[in-house]
Amino acid sequence: MPVRPAESEAELEAHLHGICFKTGPPRRIGVEIEWLVHDARNPRCPVEPDRLRHAAGALRALPLSSLLTFEPGGQLELSSLPATSLTECIEAVAADLALVRPAMLAMGLGMAGHGHNPWHPPRRVLTEPRYNAMEAYFDRWGSAGRAMMCATASVQVCVDAGHEEPGPFGLGRRWRLAHLLGAVLTAAFANSPTSEGCPTGYRSTRQVVWSQLDPGRTLAPPQEPDPRTAWARYVLDAPVMCVRNEDGPWDAPEGLTFREWVRTGVPRPPTREDLDYHVTTLFPPVRPRGHLELRMIDAQSGDGGWIVPLAVTAALFDDAEATERAYRVVKPLADTAGSRPAPRNPLWRRAARGALTDPELHSAAVACFAAAQEALPRLGASLEVRTAVAEFTDRYVARGRCPADDHLDALYAAEGALLLGKDGQ
Repeated sequence: MPVRPAESEAELEAHLHGICFKTGPPRRIGVEIEWLVHDARNPRCPVEPDRLRHAAGALRALPLSSLLTFEPGGQLELSSLPATSLTECIEAVAADLALVRPAMLAMGLGMAGHGHNPWHPPRRVLTEPRYNAMEAYFDRWGSAGRAMMCATASVQVCVDAGHEEPGPFGLGRRWRLAHLLGAVLTAAFANSPTSEGCPTGYRSTRQVVWSQLDPGRTLAPPQEPDPRTAWARYVLDAPVMCVRNEDGPWDAPEGLTFREWVRTGVPRPPTREDLDYHVTTLFPPVRPRGHLELRMIDAQSGDGGWIVPLAVTAALFDDAEATERAYRVVKPLADTAGSRPAPRNPLWRRAARGALTDPELHSAAVACFAAAQEALPRLGASLEVRTAVAEFTDRYVARGRCPADDHLDALYAAEGALLLGKDGQ
């Protein structure tokens, strides 16, 4: 006889329906920013776990408004509180960074904005049960899981889910917009063209890594008229990564979906808390957490590099005119994407490989960035933020380039100089 679950399948599905999309007019914005931590004197020198543990203790003593965490490979992450405006969000995170960066430098550590570690292979430094289980699970799919956990970093922008009713801020439209605009954002902010010092053939290696993971938890849910039902089905049919245990390792039978876990009650009946935890182990490019979490943007270089993707995304989702224009621009990209879900469809693959050298993505990016620039004054963005977006647009978007191209240019120039030096000898 199967063990009766702690809650029924219908009750858990209703729970998912209630928490995945919290609708209403867009009012709040948030951002989660990750950096690769390196030795300040030699970025190519891996940082020992003891140094990272010491740094974590020191940083947690700072009076930060953002949540500070470390990822499995030692990446540092700051997660802002939900802000009521773009300006408030930027000012709060910038104030935290003004405390974190000097503290890190005082400990001989630097923070680098790359979507994928350009220097050395992935190495896990955190040994918590969650990460032990995650590594064991992803190892079933190859080496990409360890690279994702330990060698990638991103800028994740969080926007409100929108209204129930149709219109520029309608939930269904924003959900579709996020998945099509996501490819444009991937291309415009691609910033991870190398691994272990060598070009990978992609401008966003980070995005390629994500596309190679377990499709049951990293592909986008089906784009159906009712996002809530599609998401609830996606969650329940996703494989369970780990069953949390007070005693013993966190693991799960291979191939066990959450729905099967509910129906069988094996290895123990799941609870609503287990379901909520299961959701945190799902990594589609757009994840509904009440709000929409856009997870496709590479980490950016420079002290304020994260501000531009945050500002552009906020403008395109929180200004009605810009949202409408962006939706019209990206809607035709659905034909290129085809029926396969992101990030494994042709549109997202082209974004990862060619970025804005792709004519279709370039044209969409030019139009979307223009809409964002016009919207930013209406959102109350400061002159400094508007200038940063304008400079990024002129330097990259207008020219069909992305930050990854700067890294490739520097790498090829260094290789050319080395060859010339050898010839001179």
